[in-house]
Amino acid sequence: MMHGPVADQAEPSSVATGNTPVALLGRALSVCNNIIVVFAALALIAACVILSYSVLGRALFHSPNYWQDEAAVFLLVGATFMTSAYVQSQRGHVSIEAFVGLLSSRANSIRLWLVDVASFAFCTFFAWKSWTLAHEAYVDGQVSNSMWSLPLAIPYGLMALGMTLLCVQLLLQILIPLTGGARR
Repeated sequence: MMHGPVADQAEPSSVATGNTPVALLGRALSVCNNIIVVFAALALIAACVILSYSVLGRALFHSPNYWQDEAAVFLLVGATFMTSAYVQSQRGHVSIEAFVGLLSSRANSIRLWLVDVASFAFCTFFAWKSWTLAHEAYVDGQVSNSMWSLPLAIPYGLMALGMTLLCVQLLLQILIPLTGGARR
C-alpha cells in the first residue's frame, strides 16, 4: 500500500466489504468494467487498423475510403465513454493534487468525497442529457452526414451508457465511506 501524496491518486478509491447491496453492486460494476476494458481495447486496435488501412489505401492505391474516419471516431467515442467508470474506479481521471501534501489523511478523504459528490452531480446531468440525445437520435432516425450514414443513436447511446456507468461508480465511491467501507 502506498503512502503519501501519490497514494490516493494511484490506488483504487474504496472497497466495500461483505454482502451489503453496496458491496454487491461494487463487485458487479467491477466485473462489468473489466469486461468493457477488454472490448474497449479491441475497439482501439480496430480503430488503429482501420486508419492504417485507410492511409495505406490512399498512398498505395490512390483509393479513398469514405467510411474509415467515421468508423474510427465511433470506436474511439465508445471506448472513451464506456471505460470512464473503470478509470474513475482507479482514480485515474485528471485531478488537481496541490492540496494532497498539505492536508491530513482525514481531510484528504473528505476532499475526495466532496469531489466525488460534485462529479456525481455533473455526470448525472451529463448522463441525463446524453440519454435524451440518444433517444431523439433514435426516434428521429438521425444519421451521420456521410456517405455511410450510420445511425447517430449508436455513439450517443454509448456515450449515455458510459456516463451512466460513471455515475454508478461515483455513487459507490460516495456511499462506501458512509456505509463503513474502507478507503484504500
